[in-house]
Amino acid sequence: MGFEFGAVLVFAIVAVGFAFGGITLSRLIGPRIPNAEKSTIYECGERPVGAAWFNFNPRFYLVALVFVIFEVDIALTFPVVAVYRRWTEAGPSVAWVALFELALFVAILVAGLAWVWAHGDLAWVKELGGNPAPGQGETPAAAGTKKAA
Repeated sequence: MGFEFGAVLVFAIVAVGFAFGGITLSRLIGPRIPNAEKSTIYECGERPVGAAWFNFNPRFYLVALVFVIFEVDIALTFPVVAVYRRWTEAGPSVAWVALFELALFVAILVAGLAWVWAHGDLAWVKELGGNPAPGQGETPAAAGTKKAA
């Protein structure tokens, strides 16, 4: 019994040693020739254009999150659908429980989608409530006359 644990321990030590050994060896014998070209940002083979720090539209992340949620829905629903016929053959009570759980799971996701849709978070262009800022819909002079009145 102790031999199996010893083999796992030796395997783990060899794996960690192999990783650190490779890193150490490349540091010791690898060439180091720094230059400006190597120091630039590399993104998919394209040279960077403009500043790297700029704001993305936060609605992009929300739409991406909703997409990931429905991808997980497909990943969790497909196995149930694939074996549902065997469950119906095993007994009707198993089939009804599985159908109810699957319907409840999908209903929760559809309720979440309806909530996101009702709040307008799936729209790429979303108008914000309140008064428009100067230069967006009215002139600064018109905005000043409203304050004076």
